[in-house]
Amino acid sequence: MINKTKRYLIPLFFAVLVAAIHFSLWYISNRALPLINAPAIVNGFAFSGYQENQSPLRKEYPSTAELEKDLRLLKPLTNRVRIYGALENSEVTALASNLGFYVTAGAWLGSDASANYREIEALNAKIKIYPKIERAIVGNEVLLRNDLTPDQLIGYIEEVRKTTKLPVSTAEPWHVWLKNPELVKHVDFIAVHLLPYHEGVPVDSAVEYSLKRYQELMDVYPRKKIVITEIGWPSNGPTLGAAVASKVNQALFVREFLAKTAHKNYDYYLMEAFDQPWKKELEGWAGAYWGMFDAERHEKYSLQGAVPKDDRWKEKALWATLLGLLPIFFIAYRFRHWGLRARISMAVLLQACITTLVVAWNLPGDYYYTMKDFVVLIALLVGMGLTSAVLMIYAVEFSEVMFKKGWNRAYKRAKPLPANDELFVSVHLACYNEPPEMVITTIESLAKLNYTNFEVIVVDNNTKDEAKWKPLEAYMAKMPENFKFFHLPQWPGFKAGALNFALEQTNPNAQVVGVVDADYEVTPDWLSDLVPHFLEQKVAVVQAPQAHRDWEHSFFRSMGNWEFEGFFRIGMHHRHERNALIQHGTMTLVRYQALMASGKWSEWCICEDTELGLRLLEDGYELRYIDDTFGRGLTPVDFKALKSQRFRWAFGAMQILKRHLPKLLGNSTLTFGQRYHFLTGWFGWLGEALQLGFTIGSIGWSVAMLAFPEEASLPVSLMITTIICFLVIKAIMGPMLYIKTMTCRWIDIFGASIASLGLSHAIARGIISGIVKKDGVFKVTAKGKGLKKANWFDWIAPIQEELFLLTALILCSVAMLATRGVTNSDAQIWVAMLSLQALPYLSAVACQIISKRENG
Repeated sequence: MINKTKRYLIPLFFAVLVAAIHFSLWYISNRALPLINAPAIVNGFAFSGYQENQSPLRKEYPSTAELEKDLRLLKPLTNRVRIYGALENSEVTALASNLGFYVTAGAWLGSDASANYREIEALNAKIKIYPKIERAIVGNEVLLRNDLTPDQLIGYIEEVRKTTKLPVSTAEPWHVWLKNPELVKHVDFIAVHLLPYHEGVPVDSAVEYSLKRYQELMDVYPRKKIVITEIGWPSNGPTLGAAVASKVNQALFVREFLAKTAHKNYDYYLMEAFDQPWKKELEGWAGAYWGMFDAERHEKYSLQGAVPKDDRWKEKALWATLLGLLPIFFIAYRFRHWGLRARISMAVLLQACITTLVVAWNLPGDYYYTMKDFVVLIALLVGMGLTSAVLMIYAVEFSEVMFKKGWNRAYKRAKPLPANDELFVSVHLACYNEPPEMVITTIESLAKLNYTNFEVIVVDNNTKDEAKWKPLEAYMAKMPENFKFFHLPQWPGFKAGALNFALEQTNPNAQVVGVVDADYEVTPDWLSDLVPHFLEQKVAVVQAPQAHRDWEHSFFRSMGNWEFEGFFRIGMHHRHERNALIQHGTMTLVRYQALMASGKWSEWCICEDTELGLRLLEDGYELRYIDDTFGRGLTPVDFKALKSQRFRWAFGAMQILKRHLPKLLGNSTLTFGQRYHFLTGWFGWLGEALQLGFTIGSIGWSVAMLAFPEEASLPVSLMITTIICFLVIKAIMGPMLYIKTMTCRWIDIFGASIASLGLSHAIARGIISGIVKKDGVFKVTAKGKGLKKANWFDWIAPIQEELFLLTALILCSVAMLATRGVTNSDAQIWVAMLSLQALPYLSAVACQIISKRENG
């Protein structure tokens, strides 16, 4: 009882400890920051009274009650407001005057002359009626937008000046005033916008920068009064150069500005009173976040005291911690025999994935989301969820291989049986259009087996060229009687069809069927050291790894060899631990009775070997893996052949998944571990297809951002950064496992990584084709000597899709940096993600170049 309680208490303590550390990290990273205190009085605010779901673009306006409520909310802070238009929300002037505000009234000007005159007339009328209007501003950034020429603007200004004694001006950024000295002659004061965020100035020097621009205007125009009609910093938005938009930076800028100008004669209006979400459509992402109050009229920051980085961090931290508690407890309990480091690595990665998803889920609470934004968020959540799932699949394998002390299911060579006790083995070799000398080498190795009770059946199917199969027939005619050869001029079912034909020719005394590929040289002890495992009746398959020869003097073949090795030295052990082996169709031995009872080789599937293995597991059999070399074959001849092979495997995997999904998810004899490995193993490949979709989506979004910068903005950098981190972590795991499990050089690990990445697109296409198609075509993987092709198209054709995607990603990256600026951190993060997405396609190009340079 005590041991049982301890078994649960220790994992519970582990999960609670992880939760406590996680929450503490949230607390430490979100501690309120002490900033300079500022006077609680503001000289004036730029005021637009639109509520969160209102927009002048849609002709949706605030009510009189809403405007009055807003003005009363501002009253404790200031008695001056600046308004931009004379017609929209026209009651603001009256409401502000009644509440004791002094008003800087405006007329909104654009390119429509008739609309401009209506604004001018309305402004003149208000000036005559309301004594609280202290100055007038005719037009707002019309020269910056190129809506009017300077002469046209001067005409409107002079028209207002003729009708009033109030000071009249127009509002423009500081550099526009410097470029238009003639304009200064026609205004009573300079109404300047000082918004250093738009100029990429870092926040810690932004106030000083603004005051220098103010002083520059004073020096150039010493006789003109200067009114700062907009000055501020956004709480959210893209990073522009060194300017980072955040609530803390907004509070820092405003406080510093108010403190430095408190006892000096600055006339200014903070930009602005309330967040205006509708401005996103005109000004981009940052346009919505300039207010001291958010769109729900909550104060975003105070003018005194410490400022928190995130007002909602406790809510996010609590959700992320609670959602992680139970699965981390499961990890601590289920994998308690793996060692503490294994549990820690999985727990840390799982908590990071959950936290990232929680933060992403809460984005609508931190930003003003439109329907378009929600669509992007959903796509982002799906991408992050899938990335997290793939990362955790790799994390389980990584943690077990790296930190588990030893394999529980680790079988070795068996003791050879006396000749009289040997089980009869029928070795099947199927070939199609293969070089005869290569097949003969395989047959010669089979003739040297240190085994007495066996036969060899060679089936050549569908080879039309007599020069390919006649030499085999002649050679086999000279072999002993237990070596049989069949040529099938036209036979269905691809390799599976040939193997099923071989079963029909098999000696009735056969107890074990062995399958060897046409390019393999087996060792003499293959049967003698492996067949005795079948003395245990529950064993249906005994599998030896694929290994290769003649790769040492070719870098491309070396890449292929070590890429294969990774699966057989890492993945096969990981799966074998839970009797979830992937059976592959060479160097495999199968119990004859189990093979026949299960329905022979499946001719509907182009990966008949893996499909048979899964069927045998469903029948309750055991599949064993002996990680020792009993034969060596040839690596694919070139990158085109390697891609074709991986495409076939991916296509076949989807065929198998579609056929066997009911048993993988529903009622069957499969254990949890077997279901896990087959589902997650293929999900990792499915991730390649989803990554292709994500890449195409990223290219499309990049084009949209370049073509419609106001409509399409960069996603939240935090989310993109997290995805980048996850991808980097996943990429690091592979080389670390190679170092742990294999004796190879760094150049070998690098080559295997390039080959693995380069095959991503082929796998993605195979997965997609396998999902949408029912039947596939079995294409033999070309091996042996490379074929020389001088035509340049033969270089390009196998990688034309990868080249297209790589070019698109590069062009998008260059264009993004060119338009957003190389110092823009948001653009840098986006380009970093595009660069990571480009790696598989760049690797494919590299593989093709290496392959063709070696093969001619």
